[in-house]
Amino acid sequence: MTIRPGELWVDDIPFTDGSGSKRRPVLVLWIDAADVVAAVVTTAVPRSSTDVPLTAWQASGLRAASTVRLSRLDCLQQSLLIARIGTISPADAQTITQVWANVVKPDF
Repeated sequence: MTIRPGELWVDDIPFTDGSGSKRRPVLVLWIDAADVVAAVVTTAVPRSSTDVPLTAWQASGLRAASTVRLSRLDCLQQSLLIARIGTISPADAQTITQVWANVVKPDF
């Protein structure tokens, strides 16, 4: 199974308090050896400037209108990704890239 940046996958994301986990979609942002860095995808409406609503969520294989939460990144082992959902649309990819460049940056 080859994983590529820009793909949506299902992963079992652990809760930060260690009490359990939840299967949810993630957007693969980049590959780093055996790991991927991915952003959580949620059906919640955008709540900050780092949340990007997807306009082509259906074409990407998602079941409901979704938001990519660039403020919630996870480093995951590639082998733990469960199933490929689809690929982000070119228009949504461009929007995510613009938000990343303009909003998501170190503040020190």
